[in-house]
Amino acid sequence: MTRWRPRLLALAAAVVLALQPGSGRAAGCKLALVLALDISSSVNQREYRIQLQGLARAFRTPEVIEAILTPPGAAIAAIVYEWSGYNQQDVVIPWTMLDSEAVILDFAAILAAHRRPYTDLTTSLGKAVEYGASLFARAPPCGRRVIDISGDGENNDGVGPEYFRAQGKLDGITINGLVVQGAYPDPAIYYRDHVIQGPDAFVALARDFYDYPPVMIDKLLREIDQEMILGAAR
Repeated sequence: MTRWRPRLLALAAAVVLALQPGSGRAAGCKLALVLALDISSSVNQREYRIQLQGLARAFRTPEVIEAILTPPGAAIAAIVYEWSGYNQQDVVIPWTMLDSEAVILDFAAILAAHRRPYTDLTTSLGKAVEYGASLFARAPPCGRRVIDISGDGENNDGVGPEYFRAQGKLDGITINGLVVQGAYPDPAIYYRDHVIQGPDAFVALARDFYDYPPVMIDKLLREIDQEMILGAAR
């Protein structure tokens, strides 16, 4: 991670500038996007690298970069964290205003250079979602707030997302899921019934971790350009 520290500090400085009153940096922010990656014990090291590199690859994809920066002057704010057990959630990259191709590519490079901190914890989807929602308190003002949570299993540690939803902690937030299938029972059903929420929320399905990278690209495009895609669908 050391070789990327100067770039990470530069990105952090950009976030501080974006949050300053009157800076104007957040004026074109159309989306505040929280990206949550499952690193519970069901995700082995090979699958972990596919997931992490798949997300990095998505932010290097020209179509995704174009979607972020369209129309001219537009941007999104993004933050990435990893989750597993009830008390284990760690930010990988802090809130960053993705307002140029150079910043987006640096964001992808820092993500790709990250190393997994632990391997043997449970799957606490409820706490993962609640933690993701809490991060919006430090986000710049943007048009929409979305949590993009990836996983390959059901909640098996602590209360589920519905507990925090009943407390109002998830109000005003759209939650989408990217489910890696293969477990029994199918986690897609759990995500549809208990995790996703909000206008036009959806679950994207990857048949396995090898299917994750292209599915993540499609998912990001749908989240970033939601209005355009829904209009085309109609």
